[in-house]
Amino acid sequence: MYTIRGKADTDLSRIAGADLARLCYTCGICVGDCPAARFSDDFNPRQIFIKVCLGIEDGLIGEDSPIWKCTTCYTCHERCPAGVKPLDVILALRNLSYSRGSCPGTLKEVRSSVLAGGMVGPVTQRVKDLRRKMDLPSIPDEDTSGEVKGMLGED
Repeated sequence: MYTIRGKADTDLSRIAGADLARLCYTCGICVGDCPAARFSDDFNPRQIFIKVCLGIEDGLIGEDSPIWKCTTCYTCHERCPAGVKPLDVILALRNLSYSRGSCPGTLKEVRSSVLAGGMVGPVTQRVKDLRRKMDLPSIPDEDTSGEVKGMLGED
């Protein structure tokens, strides 16, 4: 059973794009063209907007939420006839979920890696060889974690 909360009771009403989500008239174009919806039974942008509009947080915020399945391809944004910005709403939901400490473990690992060394993952010898083969500059061995943390305001 879902709990519908009033606008003043929830963070959902304050997320970016929540007002735009209310303009959604559930035509389904965002679902029909969405690659994530095509390959995932539980990802449906239209259902996400309905929940945001009704203030239903259940299933939207959390580590197992379908919002993490969005590929951020902007197809929904480009195709929406109502001018709703579905991706903005999904990204705002992700930010809200993360700010509450609830996101997939892999995201936490990537974040830790970026903060630790400025890279999404470790620079292996294979990566170095591929960069050399493609005539790309070598990756400096210097520690950039301080610079990255400074940009993110996490000194």
